[in-house]
Amino acid sequence: MQRTVSSSPLAPSVKVKLINAGFHTAADLVDLLPLQLCQEAGISQEEANEVLQALRHDSRLCQERAAEGCITALELLHCEQSQGSLVTFSSELDAVLGGGVSVGKTTEICGTPGIGKTQLCIQLAVDVQIPVCFGGLGGKAVYIDTEGGFLVQRAAEMARAAAEHCALLAEDTEQRAALEDFTLEKILSNIFLIRCHDYVELLAETYLLPNLLQKCAEVKLVVIDSIAFPFRHDFEDFSQRTRLLNSLAQQLNQLANQQQTAVVLTNQMTTKVSNGQSKLVPALGESWGHAATEKLILHWEEDKRLASLYKSPRQMEATVQYQITGQGFRDASVTLELRPCDPPPSVSYKPHPPSPSASAPAWNCSKRPRVEAQHS
Repeated sequence: MQRTVSSSPLAPSVKVKLINAGFHTAADLVDLLPLQLCQEAGISQEEANEVLQALRHDSRLCQERAAEGCITALELLHCEQSQGSLVTFSSELDAVLGGGVSVGKTTEICGTPGIGKTQLCIQLAVDVQIPVCFGGLGGKAVYIDTEGGFLVQRAAEMARAAAEHCALLAEDTEQRAALEDFTLEKILSNIFLIRCHDYVELLAETYLLPNLLQKCAEVKLVVIDSIAFPFRHDFEDFSQRTRLLNSLAQQLNQLANQQQTAVVLTNQMTTKVSNGQSKLVPALGESWGHAATEKLILHWEEDKRLASLYKSPRQMEATVQYQITGQGFRDASVTLELRPCDPPPSVSYKPHPPSPSASAPAWNCSKRPRVEAQHS
């Protein structure tokens, strides 16, 4: 699958001109000379050279070279930088995540019921469609719902708010033209909803996802809400569950990397009882805890909603406050006081210096999850 022009590391104005000229993937451009590209796309000689040079660092080519065991660290850096990220509409959370949810990686969102996991997932399904000229990905979303929690009315509210927000930011002809395709109807029609009722259906849909994404290159987000629900019932053999989960994790990580798609999974919380003491941990056991590339835990502190980045290969652990409004997932109006990180109860804690923009909390949740024996 070739990289799309909309996801390439080019200036938004150049992307719009290329797309309007009929160039949608890297394969459409790779054989052109700079002069030809100038004439066909209406861009300058310098811009044409930049476009063709950027193709040399195309992440798909990097992946092919990596598969052959031949890639330099510099090429890998270009690959990482070209993937982009998906904004959450919370500027503080985006800063903690390093610009937003990573494209090309898997992100797990954990939390108790009612904390806002599904709200954030629906917000991401809307945000992935923000036009390229506004700094977005201009993509589409596949939303796999295992709990029946997707609410189209809520998606419509967030879509309407996102469209109105971009309309206020529009400054030039390109942005105003892009808004014609960023409407409530368009946004909802670009969210492909799949309902799975058990783990067998989920595994089957996951198996078919690579073919779906190859046919629809515009898909830049895959959501599974939630990964835990189908696997917390009807399993007497927990070793079988572990094997299935490990295989599923491998497929999803491969999907994110090869298709250059953000894969977002939600997970429930459970109470782990050990030596007469209980602590709150993400569900599905310790083995699953290593599955996702990044892990975000949503939790309560009194009446405040907090988001803690707990696991990331590129960002420090930090916590920010957020709120759920009628328009969607947003920054909280009150900034939390800085203080040292407190460890989550489920894992050993390695101290970090406090972040200049965020802090980590004590882990209090207002809702009480079920008690479940843990199996790795």
